[in-house]
Amino acid sequence: MIDDLADRLRDPAVVLWLDLDSPSQAELDAVAVQLGLHPLAVEAAAGHERPKVLHFGTHCVVTACGVRLDPVSGALVAVGLTAFVTDHALITVHHNGITDIDALVERWDSNTDLAKSGAGFLLHGLLDYLVDGHFDAAQALDEQIEALEDLVFAERPDDRLLQRRSLTLRKSLNRLRHVVLPMREVVGSVLRRDLQGPQDPLLPYYQDVFDHVLRVSESTESLREEITTIRETQLSLQGNRLNTIMKKVTSWAAIIAVPTAITGFYGQNVPYPGFAQTWGVWMSTVAIVVLSGVLYVLFKRRDWL
Repeated sequence: MIDDLADRLRDPAVVLWLDLDSPSQAELDAVAVQLGLHPLAVEAAAGHERPKVLHFGTHCVVTACGVRLDPVSGALVAVGLTAFVTDHALITVHHNGITDIDALVERWDSNTDLAKSGAGFLLHGLLDYLVDGHFDAAQALDEQIEALEDLVFAERPDDRLLQRRSLTLRKSLNRLRHVVLPMREVVGSVLRRDLQGPQDPLLPYYQDVFDHVLRVSESTESLREEITTIRETQLSLQGNRLNTIMKKVTSWAAIIAVPTAITGFYGQNVPYPGFAQTWGVWMSTVAIVVLSGVLYVLFKRRDWL
């Protein structure tokens, strides 16, 4: 397929899409020769590039990221994708199977009336697919954050679980933010009329993708603030519970100090009122009960016990 790319594209009616999953350097070089790609364009396909658009006259290179979210742990994985775009060809390169071929083809098949727009139509479907993946990830994180809120206000919250979960979700949101923010530049660059990009019929569709990117970006920022608030609330509740525990411990210590003080007084090695007398024992016992009861009632009224 790679060896006859140029021959296939000689027909102006042909619009070609080629998907390469973990290609070798030799395969990338062959594609570059067939399409006349700039060396920097091939270098971008090696990965580790932030989402961006590079224009080289007859073609452009779009680097973007797809995301996968683990529904159990809440961990998010971002996988880079590179697309070479010419007037009649779209070549996608990725390394971890991030592209769902069936879903992408179904998206294109649902808008066949736009197929006459050439590779711009294919690029729109690809960007729309990636941005929708970002939006789905943001929604899933939103649901997990709501579940986390319920755990925070549980009767007996697991603080270690809450801390681990909140840090994982915050890390995922930061990773999603690093993916989404540059996508505004990517879609915005494609929308610019003075660069290689969509033709007039596709402009509203690209604008719709751009609006989705903005929505995901705003959602991500809102969720980051929400997870920060949850963490602060958790720490505040921990502090309140600790204060309650300290009040209870202090109250019981004060109550226990009464019999300790009285028995300690009566344990002196010197004569005292009631020394060696039965009424002295009863007096100390009554003093312990009365004073301890008074302290208990006092602390209970103040909600310290």
